[in-house]
Amino acid sequence: MKTASYGRIVFGAAAVLFGVIALMWHDADTWQNLQHIWTLPFGTIIGGCLMTAQIAGGIGMQHPRTARLASVVLCVVYLCFSLACIPDIIAASNIYERYGGSFFLFFSLFCGAIALYAATEANAAKAVVFGRVARLGLGVCAISFTLGQMLLLRETADLVPKWIPPNQMFWAILTTVAFGLAAIAILMNRQARLAMRLMLDLPKTIHAQTGNDL
Repeated sequence: MKTASYGRIVFGAAAVLFGVIALMWHDADTWQNLQHIWTLPFGTIIGGCLMTAQIAGGIGMQHPRTARLASVVLCVVYLCFSLACIPDIIAASNIYERYGGSFFLFFSLFCGAIALYAATEANAAKAVVFGRVARLGLGVCAISFTLGQMLLLRETADLVPKWIPPNQMFWAILTTVAFGLAAIAILMNRQARLAMRLMLDLPKTIHAQTGNDL
């Protein structure tokens, strides 16, 4: 139960942080592909509403009494973020984007919001269903992350600092295999919780080493 509470708090805090960054600077590097929102007719208003809703949802996540409503708000926001990536998939020249690319980055957040909703569901049967949907969705995202690194293995390796032994390609291959194993564990529901925790640590570790997003 404590782990679930910590996860809810951290997830909410991250939503607040990224919402503030995007709202203040319209930073496309923080939320990749969301420039489509800002460039829509009335995009500034639409984007501002979505980012404000994200911040409100993140704040609501900090309190158990409002976590259920907050998870619904974040589900809507992250679904919109996922759909905003579709134009890039249609017009993609990058092979990773052609297979979903950044869509699955946002879809994984959508699955996280569903999982938090499941944790607040009083009906045990419904909670199991929502939890299963979140797990399977995250498993599909893990497949996408694996394919992304496989298809862009050299580009992935180039993000790893050269001074880290033994070499850049070693870490690119290792993390690709780790994503693949996580996908299998999550989809088969074998040590799925451990796989999800370890998988979510991978991007943070790489980001800390490189200062770049994969």
